[in-house]
Amino acid sequence: MSIDKVWVLAEAADGNPVSTTLELLTKARSMAGTVEAVTWGGDAAAIAGTLGDHGATTVYDVGDLGGRLPGPVVAGAVADLVRSGNRPDAILVPTTYDGRDIAGRLSARLDLPVLTNVVDLQVEGGEVRSQHAAFGGTQIVTARFTGDGPGIFVVRAKSFAAEASGGAAPQVQSISAPDLGATGAATIVERHAEERSGPKLDEADVVVSGGRGLGGAEQYAMVEELAKLLNGAAGASRAIVDAGWVPYSHQVGQTGKTVKPTVYIACGISGATQHLVGMKGSKNIVAINKDQEAPIFSVADLGVVGDVHKVLPKLIEALKARG
Repeated sequence: MSIDKVWVLAEAADGNPVSTTLELLTKARSMAGTVEAVTWGGDAAAIAGTLGDHGATTVYDVGDLGGRLPGPVVAGAVADLVRSGNRPDAILVPTTYDGRDIAGRLSARLDLPVLTNVVDLQVEGGEVRSQHAAFGGTQIVTARFTGDGPGIFVVRAKSFAAEASGGAAPQVQSISAPDLGATGAATIVERHAEERSGPKLDEADVVVSGGRGLGGAEQYAMVEELAKLLNGAAGASRAIVDAGWVPYSHQVGQTGKTVKPTVYIACGISGATQHLVGMKGSKNIVAINKDQEAPIFSVADLGVVGDVHKVLPKLIEALKARG
């Protein structure tokens, strides 16, 4: 049994939908007869074809925000659209900075609760039921809304696979936000782009992550070198992010990024539950740790009991020898 209509908050970056947007559209197709998207930033025309190819039949475009923060403007526009009578059964929101901000503001405007940290969605008896990882991912809790909808669900990245459906180009419809007063006065005056080379951490096919077992910040260079040789991305455990060895943008785990690469290599990571939540869905997990009792080996497909300071240089040397 399906529901009638699902909206997906379609965030875009650099002229393309972010990967989580396409994941949510794919899931929405299996839940509802009608899937629609809400986007902003002036990219609607450029991304409409991709959104339609993943299931959206209509794209509501808030338009160029003119330097304003997305949260107040997009939440205001979506709230007005809901109040106009065009009411979906559920609104799916990506767990991004802007997504969480919009969800919170939308909740306040519509006086509706929000279910966060969603890792799966199902429709049962005409109701949407969400699943949430609890106690560090060791338990799964099922929740549902008991009041009037729409239900607002903030979904973790990589919870679903993005698959194109071959849908037709959607209709693009402009919508606008109400007068926001002081709420909409804040503007973005400067942006700082993260410097990186290679694929994004949450989109890479290969991820090499380092933990406290590396021994010091200078040793993280081995992780970065191995990731580069494998055309992958470098990640990190929360322990070394908190220690200031690497930026937060590298963190994999419950409070960082969720990754599901083809190969995940954990170097000197003990495997705290917080970290496992963010990477245990990887297709092939390789763990390198000198402690054979480390929890990381419980999820590893291949475990190497050894000192990362000896194993990684040998692995790097072997890869370089292969050219």
